[in-house]
Amino acid sequence: MSGILDRAAGAPISWGVCEVPGWGEQLPPERVLGEMASIGLRAAELGPDGWLPTDPSALRDVLDRYGLRLVGGFHPVVLHVQEGLDERLEATTAYADRLAAGGSDVLVLAAAAAAEGYDEAATLNAHEWAVLADAVGRVVDITGERGLAVAVHPHYGTAIQTPGDIARFLEVSDAPLCLDTGHVLVGGGDPLRIAEDARGRIAHAHMKDADVSLAERVRAGELTYAEGVRAGMYRPLGSGDLDAGGIVRSLEESGYEGWFVLEQDTVLDAAPDAGEGPVAAATSSLEFLGRVAAEVAGTPAGQAGEQWAAQSAASAGREEVG
Repeated sequence: MSGILDRAAGAPISWGVCEVPGWGEQLPPERVLGEMASIGLRAAELGPDGWLPTDPSALRDVLDRYGLRLVGGFHPVVLHVQEGLDERLEATTAYADRLAAGGSDVLVLAAAAAAEGYDEAATLNAHEWAVLADAVGRVVDITGERGLAVAVHPHYGTAIQTPGDIARFLEVSDAPLCLDTGHVLVGGGDPLRIAEDARGRIAHAHMKDADVSLAERVRAGELTYAEGVRAGMYRPLGSGDLDAGGIVRSLEESGYEGWFVLEQDTVLDAAPDAGEGPVAAATSSLEFLGRVAAEVAGTPAGQAGEQWAAQSAASAGREEVG
């Protein structure tokens, strides 16, 4: 099994790039991918439709330019409603084709409550849970035929949001999970407990810290989800109220071999100055992850820092050459 930092990846949403209309300033791929590479990341998720090229060759060229590989992509789709499901899964098939052609490992599947946005969850009845479970099974078949794994993403404002939703999903489906530490918290759960209770079922991890007080205000309806994000509900790893280190250690102890994706949902009002904003937050998270990796591996913290700095310098060199 490769080391924790070798499995660290970046997500475009950490730079404010999001599929929700009107979310905020959308930074161009050149800046986002360049900043990912400059801090030492070697891999990235895909981002929303249209942000990166759809042509497989062009997609690979863009990622190669920054020394990055594609590891996954976030795909929200309404799964609990039978009407129109075949058409929605056709779009999922096309998305899976794109991920596979780009060399990805996993399709991150969210059980959307509505066509767009995350301000309203869906409370499912028994029939709708059965429809969702069958739909997830169909996605597992679709992705398996293309050499991809599926990781179902509990996400605030979807059909799988609360601890009860997660428990019910684990009962009705045997598909793996994407553990998103922040979304589990905002949904009212404890991500460390989920990491422990769902051992062997977690195939992908979205890592972020969070501000509990803002999460409670979102959950109470005092703030919309986007307002909570804009207010700083999500924080760099180690700077919020989660036991982020404990979560990483629990995953490693369970034999987890998937990616640790730095995925700190962000809303930007304008493009930040160079070296500021998302890249600073991602750097802080990666440094935290490096410290946890050193503890897990029994490596002196200073040596781990030197290894990470060397990786960052090499990645920055690749970016300049590209």
